[in-house]
Amino acid sequence: MVVIRVVDGREQLFIIGVDGAHPRQITADPYDHEDPAWSPDGKRLAFVAKAGGGEAIVVSKIDGADRRIVSAKGRRAIQPTWSHDGASLFYCTDDDLAPPRKNDSDILRYDFRGGHTRVVITGGVNTYPNLSPDGARLAFRRMVDEVNSEVFIADADGAHARNITNNAAFDGWPAWSPDGRWIAFASNRAGDYKIYVMRPDGSKAALVADTAGRATAPRWSTDGRHILFPVCRRGGPEDGCRILAAPAPKAG
Repeated sequence: MVVIRVVDGREQLFIIGVDGAHPRQITADPYDHEDPAWSPDGKRLAFVAKAGGGEAIVVSKIDGADRRIVSAKGRRAIQPTWSHDGASLFYCTDDDLAPPRKNDSDILRYDFRGGHTRVVITGGVNTYPNLSPDGARLAFRRMVDEVNSEVFIADADGAHARNITNNAAFDGWPAWSPDGRWIAFASNRAGDYKIYVMRPDGSKAALVADTAGRATAPRWSTDGRHILFPVCRRGGPEDGCRILAAPAPKAG
């Protein structure tokens, strides 16, 4: 796994075993690093480097070597995610330029073969892109008003975007299962943010784990048997964040 740990006041990336053992630091720069994403072949990492007052998407080998910026110049970029063939990288522009107000943000696609970048989703606040395993559909989060966000699905080129959560709560952070039959997401529809799953059409929404604290950003294990996610709590003896794993829904 790739995790973020604070070292001397800066967020640095570490690779650790799935049991939490043998941590190995792979960044040691005097700026923060966020949103790490492992390539499908396990040979590269994409992450956000927050240097010089900006944010750029960087791709490197898993030891941190051979870094290069792939995001468009002049745009603050966050939340990289790979296509399942490793040929493309999706990311979005920063929607928090003047918090707490959200600003419009686009979803873009970078093509490694040609080195081209194109806008896929635009119009409003669009974040957390995640491409389906077959490469045909893109899940993402869209703000529909100041207190409500929904999970949307569009064609891979951004066409035919449609709301699949349709809930008054704050839903987001979608992640496709390896077989494409489920989407995990986070929602505060039960109070605290918790992790749920649903079918790609929004049906059969179900709670994955009834955790206390703020649970977001689910990720599937490569075999599809578990969903991993961070849970953060503020104040008290359990202050901080932990990574938990919950059983994924069974086929059916």
